[in-house]
Amino acid sequence: MNDPIETVDWQGNEIDCGTCAHRELLSSGFCKPRHACVHDRYAKRIDRFFNQNRELAQEYLEHPYFEVRAIAAKFVDIFQLVRLRNDPDETVRSMVVLRLPQRQLLQMRNDPDREVRIRVAHKLLQQELKSMMRDEDYYVRIVVAKRLPRGMLALMMHDPDSSVREIVAMRIDVNLLPAMSGDTDGAVRLAVAKRLSPQQLAIMRHDDDWRVRYEAAQRIDATFLGEMAGDEDVMVQELVNKRLRECADELKLRRLYGKDQS
Repeated sequence: MNDPIETVDWQGNEIDCGTCAHRELLSSGFCKPRHACVHDRYAKRIDRFFNQNRELAQEYLEHPYFEVRAIAAKFVDIFQLVRLRNDPDETVRSMVVLRLPQRQLLQMRNDPDREVRIRVAHKLLQQELKSMMRDEDYYVRIVVAKRLPRGMLALMMHDPDSSVREIVAMRIDVNLLPAMSGDTDGAVRLAVAKRLSPQQLAIMRHDDDWRVRYEAAQRIDATFLGEMAGDEDVMVQELVNKRLRECADELKLRRLYGKDQS
């Protein structure tokens, strides 16, 4: 089935199959106007052409239209990809990243385009990600923080971007969480509070952010609840008082049934 889109080349000119170097493919069905054509501006048609004529892909790695080069990169032998590692277009380089083996992928971690580096960060082996922890783009560092081995996350605890530190707080070893309890960003501290034990939550019972105190009030060891009863936030107060009543009721029941020796 043909695509309902005009058939013009990348410069907007009408395509003439009679002058095409691959016109002999028409009779065999390996190319078809408005469906599979290497000269068409429409990416899907270019893709269909190379999918049926993979051996021709390497002939188009220097084509002036970036879509042709990017799609050709999907089909060429991986040894040909080195030619495109420094392609002027980031779309082409992004396609190269998807197919490059690890030993060559390392050479693209400093690519000038953030989208390319994001792809590199997604694909690099975990033990190689350390070299991208200081990338200038915060989202590249987010990807690194999500994939970095937990034992190395302490190196990102003080990242300049709070969204990166939040990811770190969600994954870092629990023994290191208290060190992040004083983070300047409330969302980071909330992520810390959600993972602290009831005893550890005591260090966050007077946090400046009501969300953090509310999280603490939900699970904090009961011995610290009394200190939070006068919290300035109504929702935190209500939660603390609810838990205090529950604790009192539980104590009464234990005494009633002789389970409390005090």
